[in-house]
Amino acid sequence: MIRIAIDAMGGDFGPEPIIEGCIQALEEKKFKPVLVGNRDAILSYLPQYYLEKVEIVESSDVISMSDQATNALKRQESSIYKAVELVRDKQADAVVSAGHSGATMTLATLRIGRLPHISKPALATIMPTLGDVNTLVLDVGAVVDCKPQNLYEFGAMGEAYVQKSMGVANPSVGLLANGEEDSKGNELTKEAFKLLKNLKGFKGNVEGRDIFNGSVNVVVCDGFTGNILLKTSEGVAMTILEIMKHHISKSLPAKIGAFFMKKKVFANLKKQIDYAEYGGAPLLGINGCAIVAHGSSNAKAIKNAIFQAIKFTESDVNSTIEKLLTQNKAERDAKNS
Repeated sequence: MIRIAIDAMGGDFGPEPIIEGCIQALEEKKFKPVLVGNRDAILSYLPQYYLEKVEIVESSDVISMSDQATNALKRQESSIYKAVELVRDKQADAVVSAGHSGATMTLATLRIGRLPHISKPALATIMPTLGDVNTLVLDVGAVVDCKPQNLYEFGAMGEAYVQKSMGVANPSVGLLANGEEDSKGNELTKEAFKLLKNLKGFKGNVEGRDIFNGSVNVVVCDGFTGNILLKTSEGVAMTILEIMKHHISKSLPAKIGAFFMKKKVFANLKKQIDYAEYGGAPLLGINGCAIVAHGSSNAKAIKNAIFQAIKFTESDVNSTIEKLLTQNKAERDAKNS
């Protein structure tokens, strides 16, 4: 049975939504949750019926959002440290945390370790599109200063993840730039472009708008650009909804129209842009599975983050990444010899 280590103390709202999300997940899927945190706090939110369905690992420390990520390695009694160690020691298949994202990424990278052909991991997130398949964007914050080789590896990891975890047989990959032409971009993207051409699914440069129109399945960028993109997108989505509410409130016909649209149009729109629907962001490139959930995750988001971890574990993403990179290296070496 798949075992998921869950940082029960991480997140903005304490253990309550995390425990509730875990319970909701147990109602739909069979897995073994390993809740890491203060035992008394966990038990206060865990119904008696679920006591035999979960394991609890005691921890006496919590890394808060204001703490330095670099101190995470010293905080060995923290809930996220102990949760990551369970994956490192093969006592769990994956770790899920809505706590300090920097601490989670640091610990997962240094304690679980990277895949053999990966120089830096990448944080990937799913963006809504006009099509049936959403777009995977990476990196969105793990590696701020990237080298061309990092972007090439991000492309390979994204291609493997979309194929294995999202069910796209032949994923397409684009490099985020300031124009679609091959000559566009800065020094980093121009050099990365040359390497990414080795990926079967690489389609060339894409612009920011292409993330949301579904023209490619994977968009590659450095973590600095990706993090700004992610937060800007969240801000734009929230602002558009607020503008719509503001104008609807001023017009009676608009109010009537909104009433009839509420269940279908607005409900579908909210579902499509709600981060809780996607759960969390996988940290790709580590020798295991780590899902980084939003700090303000509700129970639904935690449930879906757990589902992500289960699907990742079942879909053999990591071996696909390694196979792809090994195969591409062999082909490049053969061409150069």
